[in-house]
Amino acid sequence: MEILLLGTGGADGVPAFSGNTRVDTYAREHGGRDLRTRAAALVDGALKIDLPPDTLTQVQRERLDTREWSGLLFTHGDADHFAPREIQYGMFPFNEMLYLDFTIYANQRTIDRIAALYPEWPIDLAVIHAGQTFDHCDFRITPVPAHHIETEECLNLLIQREGKTLLYATDTGFWREPTWDILQDYKVDCLVMECTEGFADTTWEGHLDFKEFLCVVTRLRKMGVLHSSSVITSTHHSHSGEATYGELEEAMLPYGIQPGYDGMRILF
Repeated sequence: MEILLLGTGGADGVPAFSGNTRVDTYAREHGGRDLRTRAAALVDGALKIDLPPDTLTQVQRERLDTREWSGLLFTHGDADHFAPREIQYGMFPFNEMLYLDFTIYANQRTIDRIAALYPEWPIDLAVIHAGQTFDHCDFRITPVPAHHIETEECLNLLIQREGKTLLYATDTGFWREPTWDILQDYKVDCLVMECTEGFADTTWEGHLDFKEFLCVVTRLRKMGVLHSSSVITSTHHSHSGEATYGELEEAMLPYGIQPGYDGMRILF
């Protein structure tokens, strides 16, 4: 399998709009891997995860053809993951396509919001729930509950294909026990997980900082969910996380982890 990290930034990207942190300033001056658009990914060139406001920029940068997507998965409906007005540009009258080539999967709240925006448009919508496995083409997908916000069902995603398993876990918070119970039955070959708060010391439980990130990885390793060959990388980094890419790399590499960056391709 291959996952392409289209964006690895938090809600406001790096550098953020009018952001004035040390990390913002460094990113403006140095560019490269310190420039982060909003988090999104593409699995095996076909399965798209989230549709942030930066989608067009990401598609153009990577020279992608969205007509090759077969499915679009939404993790939840926060604005940095869910820009539903972009969906219209995939169909007539903006081009000659009479319907989208891909099915959209999301929680009930997110599906309802899309349906309300496009009540008469030919869009294939499917509601998904945590713990309920479904098949899409030759992918097997199991959403698992995130611990992010209480107002909707936020999802992390186990994605399996041809004997390989990916766990894409953005906006996780520190999982509650039902999530760990689901994960204990899997062997994960690639983990992509948020480290939103970086080195910052915050009290909010809806995102992970670096210490919490390591706690999750350690527990997954002890459970045998992560094995000796598992690829581990990070995503959804905030400009307020007090960490440049180089600083994250220095902190993570001793633990066998590589920080993610926009345009990163992972084969596993």
